[in-house]
Amino acid sequence: MEYYLSDGEPTILANAAWAHPDKRANWDESKISFSDFLEKDPDWPAKFHVWKLDWTEDHIKLYLDDELLNEVDLQKTVNPDGFNPFHQPHYILLNLAIGGNGGDPSGTLFPKQYVVDYVRVYQAD
Repeated sequence: MEYYLSDGEPTILANAAWAHPDKRANWDESKISFSDFLEKDPDWPAKFHVWKLDWTEDHIKLYLDDELLNEVDLQKTVNPDGFNPFHQPHYILLNLAIGGNGGDPSGTLFPKQYVVDYVRVYQAD
């Protein structure tokens, strides 16, 4: 669940990645133009939003403000060696990545603020 420029356009991404034998990664990706959110609400960037990830044995569903952005079929997320990374324990990592994908952060005005109101985790019995 990310926000960055994709092909020069501000974009919201809801992705999953796992190993591929010949390239950097297999991707199940969803890219939504940031302008789609601004059309619905011009004040969208100034508000808090709820990202939700529903993760079961069968799928990962990624939501933003209750809108399903991507559904990943976990039967397809198998590495070349047969290992399925999404059937393993994970941890949550929140970060403000500046200059990602080999970008140059020198044009970024600092300090930056990354505001998270809360993180909540539920686990099914």
